[in-house]
Amino acid sequence: MALKRRVVAGVQRWLLNPPVKLLMRLGVPLGYVLLETTGRVSGKPRRNPVGNGREGSTFWIVAEHGYEAGYVRNILRNPRVRLLMRDGWRARWSSGTATVLPDDDPRARQKALSRGHPYRALNALAVRAMGTELLTVRIELDGTPDGTG
Repeated sequence: MALKRRVVAGVQRWLLNPPVKLLMRLGVPLGYVLLETTGRVSGKPRRNPVGNGREGSTFWIVAEHGYEAGYVRNILRNPRVRLLMRDGWRARWSSGTATVLPDDDPRARQKALSRGHPYRALNALAVRAMGTELLTVRIELDGTPDGTG
């Protein structure tokens, strides 16, 4: 499991995430959003693409590497986060408070989020295939986009 996590994390960090982040900043809808956490050591903003799990004022993430994911460790240190999400034709930042839910069933959560959403279903397949320890994270959004960022 540790080897799989290291290989998958390296591929994501150096090959997959950079073009996804660029396309998202350009406004290309991919079924992802950018999650911004505060680095637990550096204190600097850290951005990672995550599957779009928005349901009203709640945002759901299934972390594929559980507590080993850097953004999960950042959330445990500081639960205040921002999400760059599409709002019509534009992308806007929204703030919220994240909570790690170790007792939630991440596979059931993925199944519920995927119903009627092809991009979410594809993301769920990828997370299950590449994941080593699935873990659910819930983000309660503050309300209106904050416009900063």
